[in-house]
Amino acid sequence: MTILQRIAVIGAGAWGAALANVAARAGRDVVLVARDADAADAVRRAGASPHLPDVALDGAIAVAGGIDAVAGADAVLLVVPAQAHGAVAATLAPVLAPGTPVVACAKGIERGTRRFMTDVIAAALPGATPAILSGPSFAADVARGLPTAVTLAAADDAVAVALAHALGTPTFRPYHATDLRGVEIGGAAKNVLAIAVGIVRGRRLGASAAAALTTRGFAELMRFGRAYGARPETLTGLSGLGDLILTCSSRQSRNFSLGIAIGDGLSPGEARQSGLLAEGAFTAPVLVEMAAERNVDMPIAAAVAAVLDGRLGVDQAIAALTTRPFRAEH
Repeated sequence: MTILQRIAVIGAGAWGAALANVAARAGRDVVLVARDADAADAVRRAGASPHLPDVALDGAIAVAGGIDAVAGADAVLLVVPAQAHGAVAATLAPVLAPGTPVVACAKGIERGTRRFMTDVIAAALPGATPAILSGPSFAADVARGLPTAVTLAAADDAVAVALAHALGTPTFRPYHATDLRGVEIGGAAKNVLAIAVGIVRGRRLGASAAAALTTRGFAELMRFGRAYGARPETLTGLSGLGDLILTCSSRQSRNFSLGIAIGDGLSPGEARQSGLLAEGAFTAPVLVEMAAERNVDMPIAAAVAAVLDGRLGVDQAIAALTTRPFRAEH
C-alpha cells in the first residue's frame, strides 16, 4: 500500500484546522495553508484557527501562507467553500506532482457548470487524482478528537484505501469507497434538506413534522442519487443518511441554523446578513435544476429554493407541501 506521509491542508477555517489536527494525530507531516501570509501569521500567533479559537492546533502542524508550501505533498485536502474549489484548485497546478490525490472536503455543486466537486478538481487539475471526503462530522468535534466516522472515496480503490490509512485514527474512522458520485450527492443534497427541516424547527411545527420532513427529504435524495448514478448503499451510509441525520438535528449545522432563522421570521437576506452563510443556499437552485433535467420529483428541495430566492414565503411553501395529493409511500 502507498504511504501518504506529507499532507497539505488548503484552508485554515474551522474544518481545515480540524482535518489538519486529524492528519497530525495520524502521524503525518502536515502543512496548513492559509489564504495569505497575514492569515498564516494570525493562526501561528493564536495557535488555532480564528474560526475555531477554542481548539488548539497540534504543535507539529506547520502553517504557511502560500501555495508553494504544497510542493512535495503526497496528498492535498482542499478545505475551502464549494463555490471556490475550482479557483483554488487551479492555483495548485504549478506545484502539484502528477497523480497527487486532491480531496474535496466541501459539500456542494458548482453553480453555472453544475459540476460536482471531484469534477471541478478534474477540470482545474487534469493531472491530479480527485477524491472526496464527506459524512456526519462537525469541525469542533473532529478537532477535539471526539469519535467520528466519514466516507473517503476515490475512483481507484487503492487510492481510497491509502487516503483512509493516512487520516485514520482511533477517533477518526474513514470508510473507503469508490462511489464518488454517491458520496458527493449525499453531501450536497442533505444541506438543502437541512434548511427545510430548520425552517420547520424555526416555525415550531413540532418534532413529528421534522421527522416526517427528514424522511421524505431522504426519499428525494435517493431519487436524485439514482438518477445521477449513485449506489443505493452509499446513499444509505455515512455520507448520505448519516450526514442527513446529523445536519437536520443540530444548530452546529449552518444549513439547519439558516433554516431556523428563516422559519423564525428572518428573510433569507436578513439571515445571510446576520452571518448565516450556508452551502445549501448555493446548492438549492442547482439541485432543483438538475432534478428537473432528469424528471426527478423533489418538492422539498424545490420549496427551499423558492423560499431562498423570494418566490414563496415560508407559510406558502409549507402549504404547498402539506396539500400535495395523497400517494403511496414507495
